[in-house]
Amino acid sequence: MEYVVILERGEKSYGAYAPDLPGCVAVGKTREEAAHLIRQAIALHIAGLKRDGLPVPEPSSTIESVEV
Repeated sequence: MEYVVILERGEKSYGAYAPDLPGCVAVGKTREEAAHLIRQAIALHIAGLKRDGLPVPEPSSTIESVEV
């Protein structure tokens, strides 16, 4: 499966989250670290859902860049 991940730059770190997986977040000092950590967080999140017998949400978010 392929999930959309949002990476946001903060004042001193980067945050990342997956809109289709509520509560699945990560924070890193760099963009690369945040991207690496959110991949791990997604894998753990999905494993936890499966372990608890809960459904794994299908990816439904899409992205589009808009020039203004």
